[in-house]
Amino acid sequence: MAGIFSAFDISARGLSIERTKMNTVAKNIANAETTETEKGGPYKRERVVVKEDPTEGTFASYMKSADVNLARTNSKHMYNRIQVGTDKVKLPDVEAKVVDDPDSSFKLVYDPTHPDANDQGYVKYPDIEVVNEMVDMMAASRAYEANTVAISAAKKMAQDSLDI
Repeated sequence: MAGIFSAFDISARGLSIERTKMNTVAKNIANAETTETEKGGPYKRERVVVKEDPTEGTFASYMKSADVNLARTNSKHMYNRIQVGTDKVKLPDVEAKVVDDPDSSFKLVYDPTHPDANDQGYVKYPDIEVVNEMVDMMAASRAYEANTVAISAAKKMAQDSLDI
């Protein structure tokens, strides 16, 4: 059953990361015309950086430790793989961090009546392309959906195994 619970844990981590991405995209869209923030200056686009914790091991080492070998039930099955695998699988720690986009810039719009206009009448707006943000939102939404489907499949496998 460890494999089923690992599937739940992996998909739950994926759901959390994709939710963070969707929230960040929504924040970017909501602030696409914010010219003054609490920090001062126009809003700066944010993005989510996802990385695994290198102190715990590499992705390849986790994949190797998760390799559960099956015992043979028939002499023709699983030739040369007659080891019983581990019951416990250690999953990598994954961190999703919201950071300011280093490539984010500003666009100058001529509007001398705006309260944040400079001496020449230009206002600094965040350079956020709503269409690109929507594409990012759709990708995160699809990944979120894929994780929910994976959880449903793992749940069905667990239920079906109880019916045996």
